[in-house]
Amino acid sequence: MAHEEGNLNDRRAILANDVAIKAYREGKLPFPDGTIVARLACSYVPLEEREKAFGRLQSFVAGPPKNGVQFMVKDSRKYASTGGWGFAQFNDGKPADEAGAQHLLFLPRAVKARDFVFARYAP
Repeated sequence: MAHEEGNLNDRRAILANDVAIKAYREGKLPFPDGTIVARLACSYVPLEEREKAFGRLQSFVAGPPKNGVQFMVKDSRKYASTGGWGFAQFNDGKPADEAGAQHLLFLPRAVKARDFVFARYAP
């Protein structure tokens, strides 16, 4: 789980398949082909019952989804031009148009040393 501040201001869950988890645990970079990483984001809203009990905002729960669902899929041959990664975004259950997902190609470059994956493994 992560908290994204700024204009996004959301909570994020990063999910990964068994191939990715094994690579994370072993500290294996680059990630092997077959790795899949997904990012879910949602707003967070105050839990009214807790506010009443404590007299202030204290507890928050997941709210509506935000900024779609994003996937990274590792296939070094198929996606050779993007560092071996394919990127996709789905908004309201539908694939985002190419312009809507284009930002996914550029953001990970900031973490090239970690094979373009922002998320870190937290056991």
